[in-house]
Order: sequence, then C-alpha cells, then structure tokens
Amino acid sequence: MTANANNKFAVFYDRSCPLCRTEIAFYQARSGADQIDWIDVSQAENAPTEISCQQAMARFHIRTKNGDLIDGGTAFAELWKQLPAFRWAGLIFSRVPARWMINLAYNMFLPVRPYLQGFFQKRAGSEHMNEGNT
Repeated sequence: MTANANNKFAVFYDRSCPLCRTEIAFYQARSGADQIDWIDVSQAENAPTEISCQQAMARFHIRTKNGDLIDGGTAFAELWKQLPAFRWAGLIFSRVPARWMINLAYNMFLPVRPYLQGFFQKRAGSEHMNEGNT
C-alpha cells in the first residue's frame, strides 16, 4: 500500500485511447465524479509510482482513498462505488463470486480492446471530418 497524499479517490486512464476517453467521459458526467481525481496516464509522469506508464495504459487502475492501487475489474467495482448511480453495482461486484466474474470478464475483454480502439479511432476521425463539412 502506498499512501495517497490527498486521500482522494483517483482514476488512472489512457486519454490517448478514444475508447478510454469515451468511457471516462461517461463516468465524468455522473453525479459524484467531481470528488474523483481523473489522471491521464498517457503522460508518463502521471503514472502511479508503483508501475510503468506502459502498465498503467495496459490495464484500468484506481487508487483508493487509503492509497491502495487496484486494477482490472475490481477497479471498476471500486469506481462504481464512488458514483451514486452505480453504487449498487460496485457493492455487488466487490464481493465474491461476482468479483471473480468481473475480473474474468475484464481479462477476456483485454484481447478485444485493440479492435475496439481501432473502431473508436475511426469513428472519432470520421466525426472530426464531418464537423469540417458543416
């Protein structure tokens, strides 16, 4: 465990990834999001000190208020507990066997992620091009 200097819940995400940006924007628009530090790990200096920038970008990470660095599906459950609309899901997926299931689902998602990133990259590019045509 590493001390969390400001005792604030933190989400580490890859802002350079269009899929990640879209998902994080969804959470940032929710009630309670203003109580969370949203940290872009595509800037190497923002990665948690315990892991490399590459590791931070490869998996979803959060830092709890007490300083624990958590990744994967369990990190999503912890994030959901911070957002009133998703608290119920966070509580469910924080407990065994649901915690095992969400981690399994997250690990199964990771090999598919690059393909989804490509889809979101193309979509973002076409939206940007369409903005220029209006």
